Amino acid sequence: MDLNSPLFDRIRIKPTCDEPQEAKGPVCEHPTCKAAGEYRAPKGRDREGQYWQFCLQHVREYNASYNYFAGMSDSAVAAFQKDSVVGHRPTWTMGMNASGQSEGPSAKAEPRDWGYFDPLGVLRGEDFTQARTSRAKPEPKRPRYTGAVRRALDILGLDEMADGPAIKAQYKSLVKRFHPDANGGDRSFEERLRDIIKAHDTLKSAGLC
Repeated sequence: MDLNSPLFDRIRIKPTCDEPQEAKGPVCEHPTCKAAGEYRAPKGRDREGQYWQFCLQHVREYNASYNYFAGMSDSAVAAFQKDSVVGHRPTWTMGMNASGQSEGPSAKAEPRDWGYFDPLGVLRGEDFTQARTSRAKPEPKRPRYTGAVRRALDILGLDEMADGPAIKAQYKSLVKRFHPDANGGDRSFEERLRDIIKAHDTLKSAGLC
């Protein structure tokens, strides 16, 4: 038999399952294992975000014996579980500020501007009695006028909340401003003056002045 025959170069033998194969990617971090470490396992308390890389067999063994609270007393475990409800963030009792001082009636707290409606004063540390006394008075309702009255107020440069004295004062001011005697005999403002006088008459007829 010619061992140098090119036929021997084309022969391929499949490896058996018992033969060790080189792992692709991360290798299992168990001391006695060289298989592929395809599965992550947490390293434990105080090492959050860090993981071991194990094969399937060793990650199962690790998870079966894993205990996050190992080495902690029962009271420490209970305190940890209580703090986990609020995400381990500091909290204060209602009516207490960040320094732990009471915000009762005798405490002098700086006023805080809230960006939302708080009619009962709960977010300001007030009780219901204080909230009722300190609640801001509602804005007065705007009167409903006819279209002619609203146009007359607009001509005089007033809004719907203007009262009688304000209307009279504004009317006198505009007449003095646009009267020809105040402009050296210039009559270019006569039409404007007529509109002002007519608007005042409309408001007077409506009983506003």
